[in-house]
Amino acid sequence: MIGIVLAGGSGTRLAPLTLLANKHALPLGNVPMIHHSIDLLAKIGVNRVIVVCGDSDAAKFMRYLKDGSAFGVSVSYTYQDRPGGIAEALGLCRAFAAGDQAFVVLADNGVEYVDTLAHAVRELGHADRWRDAAIFTTPVSEPQHYGVIARDADGHVTAIVEKPSVPPSNLAVTGFYLYPPDVFDVVPTLVPSARGELEITDVNNWYLRQGRLRMYELEGYWWDAGESLAQYQTMHRHVLEHGANHWKRPISAPPEAS
Repeated sequence: MIGIVLAGGSGTRLAPLTLLANKHALPLGNVPMIHHSIDLLAKIGVNRVIVVCGDSDAAKFMRYLKDGSAFGVSVSYTYQDRPGGIAEALGLCRAFAAGDQAFVVLADNGVEYVDTLAHAVRELGHADRWRDAAIFTTPVSEPQHYGVIARDADGHVTAIVEKPSVPPSNLAVTGFYLYPPDVFDVVPTLVPSARGELEITDVNNWYLRQGRLRMYELEGYWWDAGESLAQYQTMHRHVLEHGANHWKRPISAPPEAS
């Protein structure tokens, strides 16, 4: 399994801070935001990572992350030359994935507890279970800003709706995704959305229609530090005080590296 960290984007919602620095290089706690993404992947057992950068940010990230050995992983880099969407950025990693599964992390997202993510990696990270994709959800107070889960009367997931004006639930899809190898065949079939991007929600709905999408609900707090300047400042203080990427339950051994 490879890890894909998406660290492009202009971060306009975090202006004026992002006039001088990529948002993923901003401090979150005592380290740059992207540090938490690499640390998370290492903790859940993913040891090959590719960072997707934009603009001139690759040199900044390489200066900090280097080859990843300080985190116990191997880090490579690629470049997204325009804001084409999360799914487009994912597609850039096809050659690096080389037929493997992909655990995707938006670098401005983070968690208090890694247990649920590690469980999904253990559950789906076996060759006989490579057909399924996974999304990770959490209740939020303003679901209209996210991809939101819609369910039928029996509680079955029927769709994921992107930034709905009238949300069908308060259960948001967070910036963590686990995909089987054929995700790189799905991405080229997507049609750009009204904003001209390839949407990750369309990828997730494709797997849902195939009956191949699993949903896991995160435990503890989750952050989307790129949502607003106020939210970034709140999470910066929270991580300073409480940290991130903890284990909620003791484990007898770390997850197997894959």
